[in-house]
Amino acid sequence: MRPPKEWRSVRLRYVCEINPAARRVAGPIAFAPMDAVGVLGGIRFDQTLEQNDVSTGLSYFEEDDVIVAKITPCFENGKCALAENVPGGRALGSTEFHVIRPGSTVFPRFLFYAVASAAFREPGEAHMYGAAGQKRVPTDFIKEFLLSFPDNAAQRAIAAFLDVQTARIDSLMEKKQRLITLLDEELQALISRAVTRGLDPSALMKDSGVEWLGRVPANWRISRLKFAVAGMEQGWSPQCDSRAAEMEEWGVLKAGCVNGGRFEESENKVLPPDLEPDPRLEIRPGDVLMSRASGSVDLIGSVAIVPERCRARLILSDKLYRLAPQRRVIEPTYIPVLLGSSIARLQIKLAVSGASGLANNIAQPDVKDIILPVPPCSEQIVLLRSLASHTGKMETRRRAAEGTIALLREYRSALITAAVTGQLDLREHERKLEALA
Repeated sequence: MRPPKEWRSVRLRYVCEINPAARRVAGPIAFAPMDAVGVLGGIRFDQTLEQNDVSTGLSYFEEDDVIVAKITPCFENGKCALAENVPGGRALGSTEFHVIRPGSTVFPRFLFYAVASAAFREPGEAHMYGAAGQKRVPTDFIKEFLLSFPDNAAQRAIAAFLDVQTARIDSLMEKKQRLITLLDEELQALISRAVTRGLDPSALMKDSGVEWLGRVPANWRISRLKFAVAGMEQGWSPQCDSRAAEMEEWGVLKAGCVNGGRFEESENKVLPPDLEPDPRLEIRPGDVLMSRASGSVDLIGSVAIVPERCRARLILSDKLYRLAPQRRVIEPTYIPVLLGSSIARLQIKLAVSGASGLANNIAQPDVKDIILPVPPCSEQIVLLRSLASHTGKMETRRRAAEGTIALLREYRSALITAAVTGQLDLREHERKLEALA
């Protein structure tokens, strides 16, 4: 992309200071770790450090500096920000930031958008060096990057335009995200109502005998999960390579393979060739899998069914339980619905929070003690069909909203790149934004 003829093209080191030296600061100074910096803008200053000498390897920056992550995947994801409203005008950041201080010819906010653009990030990614998972953008790339820019007034106008337009796009994305949240809440309410009250509002009800559960249909049983499953087992988690297994290789499933109630066979780690797989732990189509442990409490107890077209040579890990349902009591496909309902999720979270020395785990006895309303199997099938009809419609709306968010995010990036490289067509911009709205 060639910039307009009236724009200057200068290497960053001639118009900006790259990774400037820290000044001595007495007393507390604001600190921004990597997770305090947003994707394409924003810094939280909710931490401070006490030190007299800030030359500690941490990144030092001041008001109006631009900071950009140097390490993968943060750089590729667009973690960068303009330092604004910095407490005391000075701060420290993660060692994994580059700091760019604009000179007098470069407007800070224009520089931020230039660094946030694909015109900067794509070549930066190509120049990364180091081992996989630890690749970094070298300082020399920052220094030698060819920045094209118009006069200061035009830079300010472009930055002001992008402030307004990216805010419009962000607002549209927030609306779509709120829709997704509402759909999720509506779906959870629908499922919870169906698995505790059934589909027939005129059905004869009885007291469940469980205070927090209330009344349930008269022909339903109140049972602990252990009476609906013939057994539980967990698998084996040897030291594995981080990559997923190829089709001819054995893989050990990760806990995340059941997140969201869907089985993802790609969520596995390849078993080293010097380790012999235990064929008894190989998963099979129709298996009911539950997450035993996770970094997020919200994901513990997630349940999914292994589909018919699942690849072979996948092993149950010790982060997962395999449940063996008693088919005369409960349909296997009803278990994920039942354990995904609010009444089951509440019990799972209480069990996790109350565990001693087992943070972010749920033990087998706690799973077996989950109290559940269990309708006759014939009713379970009817409930599943009805829920599938409703959830299918909601899922279609959810996917559409997610697709729009992805398009808006992609367009936001393209708009920034077009504006800071002088390629923007305002009429085309309005047409695209109207279509995405």
